Amino acid sequence: MIINYTEKGWQIITQRGHGLLAGQICARWKLSDQPSRWTETLIATAEHDDVYNEFEQNPLIDENGAPINFIETRFDLDASTRLMEMALTKNRFIALLINRHVRFTHGQDPMAQEFISTLKKQERLWLKEAEATKKELDMAYELLEFCDAFSLLICQSSIPPEGRRIEISCGPDGTPYNLYQNKKSIIVEPWPFEVNQFEVSFETRTIKKLQFKNDEEFRLMLKKCAVERLTIVIAKM
Repeated sequence: MIINYTEKGWQIITQRGHGLLAGQICARWKLSDQPSRWTETLIATAEHDDVYNEFEQNPLIDENGAPINFIETRFDLDASTRLMEMALTKNRFIALLINRHVRFTHGQDPMAQEFISTLKKQERLWLKEAEATKKELDMAYELLEFCDAFSLLICQSSIPPEGRRIEISCGPDGTPYNLYQNKKSIIVEPWPFEVNQFEVSFETRTIKKLQFKNDEEFRLMLKKCAVERLTIVIAKM
């Protein structure tokens, strides 16, 4: 889960909610530049974090009783195995994209090296079964990673104030994309989307209590607290 500390308490965005936001961004990509395996790319982008369910998974709080932000978590073999198995039962190209994402996010974690080594060995077989090329996979994953990075900037409230620019990521063609915020919208340069302006939305939950006795206390409050839908306009300059 994504945690932001605010004046009102802990603002929480679920991993699945963040993934859905990434999918909304991906869905607006320029038609002429969409990857050849478009549907699979869109689904993988929206579902890349689907195994992380805060209503089921532990741990949720740290030794101080505060909720654990996703950047503080380590590689979870069971979760990553389940994520890959979910992808493999849907589609080989989706599994290839999820495989790339696991390797991207956990590539420097010593605990993940054996699992990543296995994924690398499987990639050639999965490419053959998917009847896809490495170039197709590379381009599709760059788009997934771009949308993931964009979603995280929004969910983490990491967009600088006063119109200052920040890089999102490079897109499938290697172009670096930047954004900045004005009073009405988020501006992206250069503009990679089909329409000149669109809305995205995501759900947040805010918990006023700062410390929790255990995971179950936090989970119960997370389930019961009100859900707020935030809408953001993304526009061409």
